[in-house]
Amino acid sequence: MALAADLRILWKVLLPGTRGTDHAGRLEAFYGAQANDYDAYRRRLLHGREEMMAALPIQQGDRLLDLGGGTGSNLEALGERRQLLRSATVVDLSPSLLGIARERIARNEWDNVAAVQADATTYEPPDGPVDLVTFSYSLTMIPDWFLALDRALANLKPGGAIGVVDFYVARKWPAEGMRRHSRFQRTWWPAMFGWDNVFLSPDHLPYLRERFEKLKLEERTGRMPYMLGLKAPYYMFVGKKRPV
Repeated sequence: MALAADLRILWKVLLPGTRGTDHAGRLEAFYGAQANDYDAYRRRLLHGREEMMAALPIQQGDRLLDLGGGTGSNLEALGERRQLLRSATVVDLSPSLLGIARERIARNEWDNVAAVQADATTYEPPDGPVDLVTFSYSLTMIPDWFLALDRALANLKPGGAIGVVDFYVARKWPAEGMRRHSRFQRTWWPAMFGWDNVFLSPDHLPYLRERFEKLKLEERTGRMPYMLGLKAPYYMFVGKKRPV
């Protein structure tokens, strides 16, 4: 069963097609057929999600937005800390992935969690700014990722925290203390991921460090399933909105 599910995912990854007239349509064309198999495969592909969620400075009564949250699996990583939240909202553009999220919410009886179909670059929580915002491997799939981060900043209360984990490549000449990637890494990984409209950027970390006060930053590599030991670079960033 696991191998069959992996093969379905790999078929979609290798032959993604170009259906969809806009970003939302392209996302649904890509994820619609693999939504039911999404979580099992991504657990081996998307590293650092649990650590990022664990590093969030959650306080009793906080409100959280998980932007590009897909199936809602990120919230499972919070464990008992999820009960501290007054509310958590999973925001995504794919109705198929949100369908899985709603099933997860109902199955686990998470009465403080909701799923909303919306664009992370424009979404505004109806009850005003929140305490926590997360992006888990979603910035690379948002064409205007900088607008999504600007919107997240606007949606955060002063002192509120942001957590981001995603694939990336370093700048050719990174800032002092930042990891340097080889020419192979800086060319191969953007080309490979770009085939599926996942766009790795050397500018994520510089932008995050400029817009938010850093609390935690890790630059790592993670093994890729079925890629003969190759490891893709990813980062984990936790920061907070500076006081006004």
